[in-house]
Amino acid sequence: MAIEITSGAVVYRKNNGEIEYLLLESQNKGHFWGFPKGHVEGNETLEETAKREIKEETQLVLPIDTSFHVYTEYDLPNGNRKQMTLYTADLTQSEDIHLQAEEIKNCGWFNYADARERLTYDNLKQLLDQVNDHLTK
Repeated sequence: MAIEITSGAVVYRKNNGEIEYLLLESQNKGHFWGFPKGHVEGNETLEETAKREIKEETQLVLPIDTSFHVYTEYDLPNGNRKQMTLYTADLTQSEDIHLQAEEIKNCGWFNYADARERLTYDNLKQLLDQVNDHLTK
């Protein structure tokens, strides 16, 4: 069994005092909703991967907060095991998002409840729960 290591970030912004989360809809089979993330390439650190994936998928260049992260691992249908680390990234000023057409079909900003409902997979909902708890302390 091969291990696939991925990294990304839960991108958020504050809008009228409310936290909104950026979700991306994949072009892949199933069109699942999730966070900007992808596979570690070469000798990249998890932080470098998160920055690169955000930029590739949205054209946003954001600082990654490495003082907090969430982690999950799970088995894939191909028999591999995926290990995923997500940091947080705060969008502090309004910027246009330009989606990577080959991989991303759509995106949106959602409050916590709507983001949780929109996310396709339960493990991503659990990671969002942890991030939201951290950001609203």
